[in-house]
Amino acid sequence: MLQQRTLKSLTRAVGVGLHGGQRVEITLRPAQPDTGIVFRRVDLPEPVDIPVGTMAVSDTRMASTLSHGGARVNTVEHLMSACAGLGIDNLYIDITAEEVPILDGSSASFVFLLQSAGIELQNAPKRFVRIKKPVEVREGEGQNVKWARLDPFHGYKLSFEIDFHHPAVDSTGQRVEFDLSVHNYSRDIARARTFGFTKDVEMMRANGLALGGGMDNAIVMDDYKVLNAGGLRYDDEFVKHKILDAMGDLYILGKPLLASYSAFRSGHAMNNKLLRELLAHEDAWEVVTFENEKLAPKGYAQLARAW
Repeated sequence: MLQQRTLKSLTRAVGVGLHGGQRVEITLRPAQPDTGIVFRRVDLPEPVDIPVGTMAVSDTRMASTLSHGGARVNTVEHLMSACAGLGIDNLYIDITAEEVPILDGSSASFVFLLQSAGIELQNAPKRFVRIKKPVEVREGEGQNVKWARLDPFHGYKLSFEIDFHHPAVDSTGQRVEFDLSVHNYSRDIARARTFGFTKDVEMMRANGLALGGGMDNAIVMDDYKVLNAGGLRYDDEFVKHKILDAMGDLYILGKPLLASYSAFRSGHAMNNKLLRELLAHEDAWEVVTFENEKLAPKGYAQLARAW
């Protein structure tokens, strides 16, 4: 049986929120089978649980925000991406502010945290959402078009293309494909950082965004080049970060996908719109398990080992 996964022990991290700039502590704790991933705002007078779910997404400007009962938690996508990449099904995330810490701007620090706590197999079948027929969302026309799509696929594969028209981005790969059965999330995707442009920073900060951003947690570019002293971590780090974000956004569904995801100029809003479109078509998906692990797609059967 392909089993659900949680942590063996709890682990903690302290950092600042990318947009709010406030100090925040998170504690990642094991959870029982079929719990899913649940954020818990422990800083409120009465702690509030915010279960991960497509319909809990309340804001997608610059990040994915989840809400429940008047409480919210912002910028969940990098931590959710790490959970997707390592196959974590059940987890409590205690958080002391309304934004997940940005740490180094990628999901690598979250991967390290999860692996350092140990990954434990649970006595319950891992549940997948299998795509049965294509689902697509699209906006704009001509040069302004953007879209995202899910197709049936026995595994999990993502392809993404960006289109930024910036010298630093144009000189790198603008399209990438990540196949869980062929590639390695921790090695190939997790280290890709979020990125931004100096010309946008003043506008963002005037709107209360990017208050905690800087060169230690983002790729920063002027009109011509990357300003970070160390340069890029991957030759195609920009588009790989979009794959990282998409994996986090899609995992907000609450279960791993058996699907091929493809997108052009998509983002948090489009990714959530795609999940809502999927859920609106009950004939387009089904929940499946694998009683025989050998029948599971290669990538899911060989996720980061539990110990």
